Amino acid sequence: MTLRPVGFVRSTVQEPFLVAGRDGISMREGPDASRDHVRSVKEAVSEIVIDENRIALLDGIEEYSHVTVLYWGHRVPEESRSVDRVHPMGRTDIPKTGIFSTCSPARPNPVLATVVQLHARRGNTIEVTGLDAVDGSPVIDIKPYVPAQYPKGGVRIPAWMEGLMNEVGERRA
Repeated sequence: MTLRPVGFVRSTVQEPFLVAGRDGISMREGPDASRDHVRSVKEAVSEIVIDENRIALLDGIEEYSHVTVLYWGHRVPEESRSVDRVHPMGRTDIPKTGIFSTCSPARPNPVLATVVQLHARRGNTIEVTGLDAVDGSPVIDIKPYVPAQYPKGGVRIPAWMEGLMNEVGERRA
């Protein structure tokens, strides 16, 4: 299998706020600073620059208000890719759980995804807000966000995840 990046991220985020390592993940700073970081990223403007040879990939994208960005967690160290369980967001007050039940960047293949608001397209560049990717992250794919493709009701998440989302102001229920 071969993945080919189609572009890269330009962002003010220079360091991931979660640090992935051999023993799982931890917060780069304390909980308050991490919460503030998550909130500030939601408002920050980032750019996704698509390879000049693939500019046609963006045709029609400006008709959408939101897109899903899939990118490679290039700052996730190789040794953390064998971690099976983590404390979500590095929070030791939350019991360890399997990687696939978290949004942890420490994954066997650090493919990360974020729904962002699309503001503008200029040539091979789109301007977005809400992208939590580190500057220089390789972009693997971009897909339009189409609400009808997602469940409207009956969505269940664990209480610990609901608590984390409430803490960072992302309650969507």
